[in-house]
Order: sequence, then C-alpha cells, then structure tokens
Amino acid sequence: MNIEEVRAFCLSFPNASEGFPFDDVSLVFKVEGKMFLFMPLDAEEPVITMKCDPERAIDLRDRYRSILPAWHFNKKYWNMVYLDGDVPDELLRELIHHSYREVIAKLPKKIQAKYEEV
Repeated sequence: MNIEEVRAFCLSFPNASEGFPFDDVSLVFKVEGKMFLFMPLDAEEPVITMKCDPERAIDLRDRYRSILPAWHFNKKYWNMVYLDGDVPDELLRELIHHSYREVIAKLPKKIQAKYEEV
C-alpha cells in the first residue's frame, strides 16, 4: 500500500475523519475524535503508526522487520509500520481496521453500539 491507498482506506470507515492537529505534515485519522492512525507526510520512508492489542503488537514486531514500537507513542499499544517493508498489503489493511476497532472498543458502550457491524 502507498500513502494514498492508506488514506482512502482509512476514510472508508464510518465516521472516520482526517486532519492535521499537530502540524502541517502529520496527517491524523480519527473516529469519534480519537486517533487510530498517524501518518507523517514528511518521512523519508512512508510509515504509519497504529494502535494495536498489546500482545499482538509484540508478536507482530517479532514476525516483521518493518513493524517497530511507535516513536513518541505508548509503545505498549502503538506500532509503527513501514509501508515499503515486509508486511503484505492484506495484513496492512487488517491492522488498520484493527486499530480503528481498538479505538472504538475504548469508547462508551452507547457509542460502541453504533459500530457493531464495522
């Protein structure tokens, strides 16, 4: 996947939004006002940062060279993934969706109910 494909995929989720809350090169995707993906547009190599289940995050880092603990994020929950690395596109899509679902899982039950089918 390239950054344009990542952007389109993120925006395909219900109530997903994008913005630049930190500066004019750090693109952030949110659901219900909570970040699920961070993409620095000025990075030397295309990279994204996503939320992940802590146990799965460690397993993914062990299995793929291009998945690392996220810089400037809580490394227990956030992984950084180089798009030009060894992670297949199908897995990247699944990890982006997983990040979206991880954020929703932390929202109040009433709001979570809106996303049961996603």
